[in-house]
Amino acid sequence: MSYTLRDHTADVAVEATGPTLDSVFGAVADGLTAAMCETVPDDGDRFTIDVRAESREALLFDYLGDLIYERDVRGILPADNEASVRHDGADWVCEASARGVPLDAVVAREVKAVTYSEMDLTETDDGWHAYVVFDV
Repeated sequence: MSYTLRDHTADVAVEATGPTLDSVFGAVADGLTAAMCETVPDDGDRFTIDVRAESREALLFDYLGDLIYERDVRGILPADNEASVRHDGADWVCEASARGVPLDAVVAREVKAVTYSEMDLTETDDGWHAYVVFDV
């Protein structure tokens, strides 16, 4: 799995690929971390996030929004993101974890929110592709 930060007018975008839906969710979240901070120290404790939504795209949007919320409320930078995504009846479910690095241990740029602007989450011949724009 991999991600690339892309310039996007006044915002920042993350383009990610991975062999599985799980890996592309984690890669986009790692891209969000990179958009906020260039260097991430090794400290911090793991925390979990569980998200449910009506579609894969809504699930990715809500998952990333929850990571930003955790940053704002708990004062942590989510790093080393791992996600498990599955379809459960009418809903999509993401069970994820991240290492919460204390914000006072890093120099972080504020990412205000995830947007639906130009969002792409598609299955390809090689796995999955995601493109997500964040408001900075």
